[in-house]
Amino acid sequence: MSLLLSETAAGGTGSIIYMVGWIVLFGGLMYFMFYRPQKKEQARHEAMLADIEVGSYVCTTSGFYGVVIDIADDTVIVEFGNNKNCRIPMKKSAITEVEKPGAE
Repeated sequence: MSLLLSETAAGGTGSIIYMVGWIVLFGGLMYFMFYRPQKKEQARHEAMLADIEVGSYVCTTSGFYGVVIDIADDTVIVEFGNNKNCRIPMKKSAITEVEKPGAE
């Protein structure tokens, strides 16, 4: 440790290597703490949205629970509550949870 301190005090190329080492260390730390888990969660969410089928029970981002009635490219029509007239089209990205009708 004293060798590193003496090199940084001299201000030579050792201090530049030392600084680059810390930058690489923090960059790797940021990657494994922030970027990688976010990508995993995004991939899980996309897989869940691809698995939606008619009759699935879903929960939306606003907290409403409903049943999927129809599926288009990036929209779904969800029926909410016991009232069969309450059918709302929404984007697939607004769905946070999916439960299959037969799954318990």
